[in-house]
Amino acid sequence: MGSSSGWKSNTPRNRMRKIVLGLGFLVQGLRCLPWMAVNFFLKDGLKVDPSTLQLLLVSANLPMVAKPIYGLLSDSFYIAGQRRIPYIAIGAFLQAVSWIVIACFSPSNISFYMITLYLLLGNLGASIVEVANDAIVAEAGKQTPTSSKDSQSSSSGELQSFVWMASSIGGVLGNLLGGIAIDQVSPRAMFFLFGIILAIQFFITVTIHESSLNLPKTPSNVGVRKQLSELLVALRKPEIAHSITWFAVSYAIIPALTGTMFFYQTQYLEIDSSVLGISKVFGQVAMLIWGVMYNQHLKFVPAKKLISAIQFVMAVFMVSDVLFVKGIYRRMGIPDSLYVVVFSGFLEVLCFFKILPFSVLVAQLCPPGCEGSLMAFLTSAIALAFIMSGYLGVALASRIGVTENDFSGLSTGLLIQAACTLLPLYWSSCIPDEPKTKRKEQ
Repeated sequence: MGSSSGWKSNTPRNRMRKIVLGLGFLVQGLRCLPWMAVNFFLKDGLKVDPSTLQLLLVSANLPMVAKPIYGLLSDSFYIAGQRRIPYIAIGAFLQAVSWIVIACFSPSNISFYMITLYLLLGNLGASIVEVANDAIVAEAGKQTPTSSKDSQSSSSGELQSFVWMASSIGGVLGNLLGGIAIDQVSPRAMFFLFGIILAIQFFITVTIHESSLNLPKTPSNVGVRKQLSELLVALRKPEIAHSITWFAVSYAIIPALTGTMFFYQTQYLEIDSSVLGISKVFGQVAMLIWGVMYNQHLKFVPAKKLISAIQFVMAVFMVSDVLFVKGIYRRMGIPDSLYVVVFSGFLEVLCFFKILPFSVLVAQLCPPGCEGSLMAFLTSAIALAFIMSGYLGVALASRIGVTENDFSGLSTGLLIQAACTLLPLYWSSCIPDEPKTKRKEQ
């Protein structure tokens, strides 16, 4: 059987592909290590308020919005005869420089604007790496041992699950290490450690040649204009356009109260930072379990059904947060720290559960040749949606009068957040149950 063309075959080239993707997604999952330290660096070192904290963290994601540009470049231009590996190396290098430079400054020697600039540089590198990695996954997911569409769906789903689990393992390790280290070492030491990890990734990546990844052959130097034209053709397909629009809106209309909840838990409830670390570990373990469950049991369930169910559960957990803020769980004998670890940790990652089934669906819908640019457009749309959600959350916190010392309006804000989470369910018909090409073949 032509198993040498499938990603699951155990050839040296496919093993190398797993090494590249596994390392790439593992390191990207570890990004939670320095970002956990960033929260405390800003709160305790630069003495920023909740809204300023959230504004900086949200604005630092702006380079993610330009992912389609990186995708077009990656799809169109080869560097040293390669189209993905060099971009991974460039992104790792930019991130390493960013975090190592930040580590060299004490809070008294770095301004709010300087740290914003370096965080933007780091996220620029991260977005370039993610685009290249996502393109490899999309390309490799199309290689199947048979022509069966069910086999293609299975192969694509398994590869997506593999990288999802690699990222989740990185998240577990990063949050576990961060939760332990945050009380033992300075945030700057955590920045420096992650910078060294990125430097190691860079040196490993530059020793690998793309020919060892067994990716589909594509014409070299296609050109940005032709690649852009192909991307626009793909985006004109109703199934793709409507799905991505709905998916982005489902995030954008939810006002995020991340900064407010961080201050509420650490300053008002005085929950220990190690508890927050354990909470994030719990969330990453949930992400890892979700990846396994999806690969084993859920990859053939219609994407619309899965995504709608996740959206509803998100709203339920937000209502649960209202009960937490009102102290109802505390009166029932449930400690605040236990709730933060289990429920808050789970809710923090629950919104990402939708991405796995949706990315598998988009990979199936994606026309050959523009995998990098289309997947980059999707992640860009998600990044923009999160940014809009963050700004909307800052506006909501200001409207309900929440400050670093006054959280009396937080429960009202959480109820509004839950209501906004339910709204997209009315338009979930925008997501196809399965690709039209698959229905036609059946």
